[in-house]
Amino acid sequence: MDTRQPGRPLVFINGELEAGEKRRIQLPVRYAEALWRAGANPVVLPPCTVDPSGLFLDTLLAQADGLLLGGGDDFDTERLGLGPPHAAANPVPAEKQDFDLTLTRKALELGLPILGICYGMQLLGLARGARLFQHLPDDRPSGQPHAGGVRHDVHLVGGTKLQRIYGVERISVISRHHQALETPGERFRVSARDGQGLIEAIELESSSFALGVQWHPELDPLDGPQTRIFESLVQAASLSDSGGSRRKRRRGAITA
Repeated sequence: MDTRQPGRPLVFINGELEAGEKRRIQLPVRYAEALWRAGANPVVLPPCTVDPSGLFLDTLLAQADGLLLGGGDDFDTERLGLGPPHAAANPVPAEKQDFDLTLTRKALELGLPILGICYGMQLLGLARGARLFQHLPDDRPSGQPHAGGVRHDVHLVGGTKLQRIYGVERISVISRHHQALETPGERFRVSARDGQGLIEAIELESSSFALGVQWHPELDPLDGPQTRIFESLVQAASLSDSGGSRRKRRRGAITA
């Protein structure tokens, strides 16, 4: 049996990078499981910055049908020009942050279908000039908790892609963050907020599929309502014109 499943879209996932000398690439396996169950072949994309020309990333993205920007630790706000990091921040390694921002900007330029989760949603906004809350307990002291895997409700904005995906006005989600978007970023619109108005999801204003959620859908049961967000990404990757052309080329290479 050919386990490569050439008809499935390839959805790349940005890998996490272990700090220190070992610099291991890591990935929560539930991202890969969710994508596989939704009909995609998941591929881990290493945060590699050894090629300053950008050819490494361009070559890999030429094979991608879609992109999942996964969760991670915090942003180094000083590196973003947003002021010194908060004392509570645990920034990702600088090379990962730089790689992820370059990856996100290139993927948006290419029109790849993109789903951002938590840190990944913030990546989408920051790639388009969004502002960031550095520490919610300080920036929004009267707001509801969002750290530590707390479950809470979010309200979906009517008429958005996100609301059409879930088909309801309110959903229960799991959050693990203390940084958050203050603004959605250029050409993005807000598609969900929590009960106090904090941005919980963004999406491109155009018809292109680029959507970010602040919560962690992969932490809910993989056969429950949160699977719809992964299925929507895979469907967009399957239907995109560029993705279809890439799959045809891969299928020809496999059968040759």
